[in-house]
Amino acid sequence: MKENLNTPLGDGGIDDRLWEYIDGVSSADERSAIEKLLETDQQWKEKYNELLELHQLVQSSTLEEPSLRFTKNVMEGIAKYQIAPATRTYINNKIIWGIGFFFIALVVGFLVYGFGQTDWSATNDTKLPIDISKIDINKVDYSKFFNNTYVNVFMMINVVLGLMLLDRYLASKKKKLRKEA
Repeated sequence: MKENLNTPLGDGGIDDRLWEYIDGVSSADERSAIEKLLETDQQWKEKYNELLELHQLVQSSTLEEPSLRFTKNVMEGIAKYQIAPATRTYINNKIIWGIGFFFIALVVGFLVYGFGQTDWSATNDTKLPIDISKIDINKVDYSKFFNNTYVNVFMMINVVLGLMLLDRYLASKKKKLRKEA
């Protein structure tokens, strides 16, 4: 840090150099240059008095130390509150299995219905029952699937079962909250 002390550096340069001077970490050459500036330059003198006052305030004030029982008091305060249990204790596996069964039943139902609607008696020259190269997905009529009474009944039953499962889950949550209160 061998810069010319007379160059205009702004407040940041003055502050840094004055703090080094106050703390006693500046070199002897810098100390003598700063002392000359403090005698001649009003800005340096004002900044020095301000920083010296702050330094003395920090030195004279004593920080409050926590009591010897501080840690124990904090831990006792935390112990009053209920800590969240581990994940396994508040996730009901029956609900997870019920939701999984619901979706598996839905997929199996659609597959059974789809295979039931397939005409397996059609003959083809290929060994496959369906010629994959001639299938055009855009020409598939999905209205057959959703206009059928059986599909609508199956979907309504699944919706009702899903709502019943949700109702049981929410009722068990409500019951738990009442027990805790």
